[in-house]
Amino acid sequence: MEQKELMGSLKVSKAVAKMAIPSVISSLVTVVYNMADTFFVGQTNDPLQVAAVSLTNPIFILFMAFANMFGMGGSAVASMAMGEKKEERAKNASAFVAYASFFVGIVFAASLLLFMCPLLTLFGADAQTYAFARGYTLHISYGAPFIIWSAAASFVVRADGASREAMIGSMIGTIANIVLDPVFISGFGMGAAGAAIATTIGNILACLYYLWYFMKKSRCLSIAPKDFKCGDGILTGVCVTGFPTAIFSVLMSVSTIILNQILVAYGNAPVAAIGIVFKANMFITFLQLGLANGVQPLLGYNYGAGNRERFIAVDRFTKKCCLIVGILATALFFVFRETIIRLFINDADIIYYGVKMLVAYMLSGPFIGILFVNMNCLQSTGNALPATILSVLRQGLLLIPVLYLLNAVAGLNGVIYGQALTDYVAVILSVVIWNRKKWIC
Repeated sequence: MEQKELMGSLKVSKAVAKMAIPSVISSLVTVVYNMADTFFVGQTNDPLQVAAVSLTNPIFILFMAFANMFGMGGSAVASMAMGEKKEERAKNASAFVAYASFFVGIVFAASLLLFMCPLLTLFGADAQTYAFARGYTLHISYGAPFIIWSAAASFVVRADGASREAMIGSMIGTIANIVLDPVFISGFGMGAAGAAIATTIGNILACLYYLWYFMKKSRCLSIAPKDFKCGDGILTGVCVTGFPTAIFSVLMSVSTIILNQILVAYGNAPVAAIGIVFKANMFITFLQLGLANGVQPLLGYNYGAGNRERFIAVDRFTKKCCLIVGILATALFFVFRETIIRLFINDADIIYYGVKMLVAYMLSGPFIGILFVNMNCLQSTGNALPATILSVLRQGLLLIPVLYLLNAVAGLNGVIYGQALTDYVAVILSVVIWNRKKWIC
């Protein structure tokens, strides 16, 4: 099928399905990938190692902040360029994403190695968890360039209409990680450090696949040095468009650090539990995020081509899909909430806290996809500022004060409801903002 037909004229439901299903699969693969480390470390039945992996979660979230900024921004710029028939600009965007990802990854690696001790102390590591957290951080640091580009590349490949290839790249990294986790964690007795090594190797393999795709298969995109370009609005276009997604992840990292600092006062069991809940709840969130991200090239292409009617049709159909899968996934998780926590570790204290936390985090599950679609619509139409504001509110300006307030008022039982409360505020605001903006676009 020609890209022009897929993006511009194929029936909306079929076009959304063709673009979104591979993206959803990729997102679920990412969920499995993120769960793998915690799951296999949990099989050691050592709560301290599980807590250590939870404490280092902000590092991975920061990696994803830049991966999402480059990936979402590059995808938006490339898809709009292709809609406008500017093929050279699309190549410039994809090449910029590749080299910017590796540069930022190298900076991250150096920073983690140089400032590991104060960073882990800031994250909430104590005398019991520090050694495990250090081992994980040491081995994840040199994987930073590969982790960032493999995630960013999957977004850019979807802009080429190649959702299946983006899915395959994600699956390569995930399958490798799942296979290698038990080898390094239990087989070699490396524990949390082994999980980091498996993660790094998996991402290197995914990068090799994407390298092959760009060099041998793609006709519209490039990673050739000659196509790398910062000027002509490439750097600003990619970074500004992707900034809302990046700030979302950065603030998620900050709020996770603060949440861990609050929880560690109640012991390492709540810290370990929240790490498991983060990973488990990702299934509900990433189902809808995959739908929203999958249709982003459709939104960008039709906006660039001036096809407003099709843009709105894609927007509305995707939201209906998000609502349906959100309700079904949340109901499923509620029924099996205790079983889900037990899959990770068989520790009575962690199961107790984990079940309570999972229920609290699931409250916004049915509707969170509306926020993701609205943010992608805003980004695809060049309205990066309101999308950024929504991200800042959800993960920073609103969530962080709410966490401190709920902790002061209701202690641990209050803290765990902070995310759901801010999610609902962000969803409502996104509906109001997009309903006003879409009539102007």
